[in-house]
Amino acid sequence: MEILFHVTTAGGAQLLLPLARACRRRGHAFGAFFTHDGVRGLLDAQLQAALADARAVVCEESWHRFCADAACPVELGSQTVNSALMGEAKKVVSL
Repeated sequence: MEILFHVTTAGGAQLLLPLARACRRRGHAFGAFFTHDGVRGLLDAQLQAALADARAVVCEESWHRFCADAACPVELGSQTVNSALMGEAKKVVSL
């Protein structure tokens, strides 16, 4: 994976949409890990579409804390998964 976007805030999730679209246009392999209130960004259908075919993981603890009433649209994971993704990525962008 070339770029891992680490999304920790709701504002960061809003920034991810154009960045994910740009990665898709340029053919860059990317992924995203969502934690804390950044998980709220996954409630946006446009962001979900932009993440199609990318590895997107959400911290299960954060999902249950901030979005417990919604079905999770991506892989539920842990901070251990987050660490593994960071190790695989050539670059990490924190949002």
